[in-house]
Amino acid sequence: MDKTLDCLVVGAGPAGLTAAIYLARYYLDTVIVDGGDSRAAWIPRSHNHAGFPDGINGKELLDRMKEQAVRYGAEIKDGQVTRLDLDEDGIFTAEWGSGPVRARTVLLATGVTNRRPPMLEREVHDEAMARGLIRYCPICDGYEVTDKPVGVIGTGHHGAAEANFIRGYTDDIILIAPGGPHELDAKDRRMLDEAGIRTVDGPVEAIDPAKEKICVTTADDRTMAFTSIYPALGSDTHVQLAEMVGAKLKGDGCLWVDDHQRCSVEGLYAAGDVVIGLDQISNAMGQGGVASTTIRNDLAKERPLRR
Repeated sequence: MDKTLDCLVVGAGPAGLTAAIYLARYYLDTVIVDGGDSRAAWIPRSHNHAGFPDGINGKELLDRMKEQAVRYGAEIKDGQVTRLDLDEDGIFTAEWGSGPVRARTVLLATGVTNRRPPMLEREVHDEAMARGLIRYCPICDGYEVTDKPVGVIGTGHHGAAEANFIRGYTDDIILIAPGGPHELDAKDRRMLDEAGIRTVDGPVEAIDPAKEKICVTTADDRTMAFTSIYPALGSDTHVQLAEMVGAKLKGDGCLWVDDHQRCSVEGLYAAGDVVIGLDQISNAMGQGGVASTTIRNDLAKERPLRR
């Protein structure tokens, strides 16, 4: 690709695709690089997305958004961007295996990766997620486990806080330490006790997605059956490309942006969970819309955007 793009969007999840739809409708030359690993594709059926009262499958939602972006002129390329450089003229060069691509601006919508329980092979894990036996976002789908038995794999304040959040949907919760005895301070133990949340020490030896339940077995041969489990093991934010061009990070490892989704490096923008890990499609889409309009207006300062 010899031409210099107006914008390269890295990541084809809800944030990146929303931005691409807007950018294409602004008549900007836009390419989206899709690594094929958006967490939204894992969603069996989202009931939080406005306009779909009966819910929508995550992959179907992404496919619809891709179709919409392409309809208005955006291009979608499959691949994983492995390098990002910025020259002295303020032009970015990205590489993902099909030769370098130049762009005036780059939008990073690279998201995060949830840490899955290590004893679960990827194929088994993904199949269990598709059945709703494993869930990661109680904000998104806590409603689906209303009054059902739930296991939370985690410890410390993060694990305790997740279990306490889910307590708003069910009173049948066990917080299971993943690697050994629980690491809970007095405040978190008091919170769990007051909420009636039981705790079980690890380590977790096995997780078995059975036909209707998912079973967790600890080292003392104790086996517990749940409708769903929530691994509260943290996540890894995909900020490597931003670091290559010197972008600033926040204390939580996410990308720093201003109120209009600009990163600390001119011409670089970010949206979605790589900015704030809320795990919410609506938030990611909103940030994508803001970022795209900021990109359009910033480019218009350099040259008139006229038909």
